[in-house]
Amino acid sequence: MNGSLARNAALLAGLKACDESAVDIVVCPPYPYLAQATDALQATPIAVGAQNLSAYVEGAYTGEVSAAMLVDVGCTWVIVGHSERRHGFGDTDAVVAAKVIAALDGGLRPILCVGETLAQREAGEAEAVVGAQLDGVVDALGADRMTSLVVAYEPVWAIGTGRTATPEQAEGMHVFIRSYLAHRGVVVSGLKILYGGSVTAANAALLFAKPDIDGALVGGASLAVESFSLICAAAAAS
Repeated sequence: MNGSLARNAALLAGLKACDESAVDIVVCPPYPYLAQATDALQATPIAVGAQNLSAYVEGAYTGEVSAAMLVDVGCTWVIVGHSERRHGFGDTDAVVAAKVIAALDGGLRPILCVGETLAQREAGEAEAVVGAQLDGVVDALGADRMTSLVVAYEPVWAIGTGRTATPEQAEGMHVFIRSYLAHRGVVVSGLKILYGGSVTAANAALLFAKPDIDGALVGGASLAVESFSLICAAAAAS
């Protein structure tokens, strides 16, 4: 929940000046600024997504935003199940699964976020937690449709804390996610799995060097053109 019309204009202008055609870039601003972003980026390869959506198609759901509304303003992507939604606003695995289905049925490509808390990791439950989060979506969606998703692993303990999973910890969970989904019957050969959790210009190259880390879900570092551009450059070089 950051930004203003003036700040966004400067950020979007900076992003348009980046020549990183070797990477796929998606910008996900808050709802009020989606139209500003789609207008500014319409002549560029940079896509626009939302940070969340409703599980409902339409109706008496005051305060909610549907997939059709997001498509109507030019979105092609949407983040679903971000840890701040799960832990701060009560999005359960069932709600996340319903939102994934609503996104796909509405013409959006979901970025499905999964990840464990510090207590869960220290208790040795990280893989069980992430597996259960994946199960909720696979059970509701079916293995075949999972290939339409991008998965983002974001350890909750590394989001906005300045604490980052080591490249080895991140790679280990990415390997688990790919293996677990394959076990559930998902074709994972083309599946992209992103890492999200205090990704910065300083650690991006080390993360992207790992074979199962396909990109990043960038938070705070995306608010400055300089740092985000360096992350994009690291991705292009990996």
